[in-house]
Amino acid sequence: MAEQAIKTLARNKKAHHDYFVTETLEAGIELFGTEVKSIRAGKVNLTDAYGRVDKGEVFILGMNISPYEQGNIFNKDPLRPKKLLLHKREIRRLIGLTAQDGYSLIPLSLYFKGSRVKLALGVCKGKKLYDKRDDIAKRDSKRSMDRAFKEHNNRF
Repeated sequence: MAEQAIKTLARNKKAHHDYFVTETLEAGIELFGTEVKSIRAGKVNLTDAYGRVDKGEVFILGMNISPYEQGNIFNKDPLRPKKLLLHKREIRRLIGLTAQDGYSLIPLSLYFKGSRVKLALGVCKGKKLYDKRDDIAKRDSKRSMDRAFKEHNNRF
């Protein structure tokens, strides 16, 4: 089977800052035509979105897809819950993982895989303030080490 082109449309940059991502999975998303056109135009926001399992179905809440400008009466509510398309065994597994204390479903990125819109969904555990400080300190030390190596290599 041929490789399908993947085009990233939106990323949730705040997710990796606020959560430890323990596991990721790919899910299809149930959308209407004007929503897909709006996503193609890049008018989607994943920042405050989260997932919830309800009656054996997984929904994404808080994902903002701006109304399509030429959509008139066919536009849907930008913040409506969007159903994720997953297999039953994946949903059961998510129910078990999110039942643990402190774990939640967070959308990480939205992308086209071929002609289909897909969502990378992460099973995440919230970070404490000291965890965020540790990450910032590690990033700063790595940056300073890279800078020092670059200066050292430029001298020779």
